Parts: sequence; structure tokens; C-alpha cells
Amino acid sequence: QVQLVESGGGLVQPGGSLRLSCAISTFAPSTYWMYWVRQPPGKGLEWVSSINTGSHATYYTDSAKGRFTISRDTAKNTMYLQMDDLKPEDTAVYLCAAKRGISSSEDPKNYDYWGQGTQVTVSS
Repeated sequence: QVQLVESGGGLVQPGGSLRLSCAISTFAPSTYWMYWVRQPPGKGLEWVSSINTGSHATYYTDSAKGRFTISRDTAKNTMYLQMDDLKPEDTAVYLCAAKRGISSSEDPKNYDYWGQGTQVTVSS
């Protein structure tokens, strides 16, 4: 069973940066996809970014391109989301997730494992 634990959220001013971490307790073969997903206040889950654990190919939603960077440290079994130039509209609970299998998906309903989430608030 894969267990995911996020950390690194907090309150930051607009234009600031945060780095989120997702510690992975155990890992299956490297066909998993890993994701960052967020849930803004009063809204549904939004896919933010993906990383393939084998090829390390990365993908981003349009609003994250150029500002967010997803990465994975295999030795530490940890995934990261570096968030720069944060905006108030980035305020959300951020969750890491994982999906079994070769194919990826931008629909969080297809993800198999979830962390508990970490709050990111961007406000002056």
C-alpha cells in the first residue's frame, strides 16, 4: 500500500515562493505516475502537475507553467512542487496523489492513492 504525506504549506505573500514535499512510504514498480492536485476554497479538485516516475517527464496545467516545478528525488522517496511567483488564486489545499499503470490522467478521479493535503494561502 502506497502512503503519501505532504508538507510545506503555509501563508505566503503574493509573489512569494513555497516548496511542497510529498513523502512516499513505499513504492511499487516505476510505472506509477505522481501528481499534485489542488482544491481551492469552495471548488472541486484541480490537476496541477504530473511526473512520470520512470522517465521523469513532467506536465503542468496552463496556470502553473513557468511558475511551478515538479520533481522527484528517488533516493529520498520524495516528490516536490516548487511554487514561485504565487498568486492569490493559488490559494488551495494541495494534495499529492499516485496512479497505478502506464497511462496518465489529468482527472483526479482516476488516481489511486492520496495524501491528506497541505494548506497553501497566498495573501498580503
